Amino acid sequence: MSEARIWHGGDLDEARRLFPQAPEPWIDLSTGINPIAYPVPPLPASLFARLPSPADHRDLEAAAAEAYGAESTATVVAAPGTQVLISLLPHLRAPSRVAILGPTYAEHAHSWRKAGHDVAEIPSLNRLDHADVLVVVNPNNPDGRLLKREALLHLAKNFRLRGGWLVVDEAFADFDAGESLMPVLPSNAIILRSFGKTYGLAGLRIGFAVAPEPITIKLRSALGPWAVSGPAIEAGRKALRDRQWLDSAREARTADARRLDALLMHVAEAPLQGTILYRLLESPRAGELFRALGDRGIWVRRFQDRPHLLRFGLPCTDAEWKRLEAVLDSFS
Repeated sequence: MSEARIWHGGDLDEARRLFPQAPEPWIDLSTGINPIAYPVPPLPASLFARLPSPADHRDLEAAAAEAYGAESTATVVAAPGTQVLISLLPHLRAPSRVAILGPTYAEHAHSWRKAGHDVAEIPSLNRLDHADVLVVVNPNNPDGRLLKREALLHLAKNFRLRGGWLVVDEAFADFDAGESLMPVLPSNAIILRSFGKTYGLAGLRIGFAVAPEPITIKLRSALGPWAVSGPAIEAGRKALRDRQWLDSAREARTADARRLDALLMHVAEAPLQGTILYRLLESPRAGELFRALGDRGIWVRRFQDRPHLLRFGLPCTDAEWKRLEAVLDSFS
């Protein structure tokens, strides 16, 4: 029996299957990826021809440590995307009772269950008495819920006393890292950071785990050599060290999020939620709106078990903004 497919953003094949008459090109607002990517400079051909060196790999991790404010490079593990780390972590621990604060990114629960753990998806932090591992996405995907650093530190302390882990997925924290655990990494915490979302370079497949050394040793062993490609290492370390670009992108995307809110508020039935890179709309007419957008070649993120919600990423060009505005105006 095949596993139930988890819906993800970015599946334009599915968009074309559902809406075969929609105009091209499609506008993909389903992912929460920065629509204005970091301008990768031309890369030497040798990066594609040779294996990346251990020194280059370590330098990528050093760049990430600098960018994220990690305590040391030794705590940072680079991987070919955060999804790989989400899949690996459950295999580094004996079967445990895992609590996942939800609703949230579905791959966390899926990965822990697949590895043989007892998983409970909990709506609040009041039901942690028997858990050995707690997984929190902060800020949360898709609603942007944000737990304070002090609360996370308290949770980490409680789990440390029982030999447990706190896993914090900070995939969307780069533009708003005020509550990040990174500067005060607890000895039993594992922080995940996504590179591709913030820098608009999801195709490079770069992600990072930041954790105490006993855990990073296990992760490096599980990943094996040459975990990240040479071209990805070169582009990634340049981007991570370009602080001016990050600050400018944060300011510009914050303005874009406000602009998107101004469009969506006319069709939303509840206050808009989310992060700088995506906004979450709630409406009993969400299904109708999804179809109206699809008919016009605009793909947004729907949810298998929450049909009243739609998640909107940020448009890229003026033409995309105008197409979205036209559909929303006609719908409202």
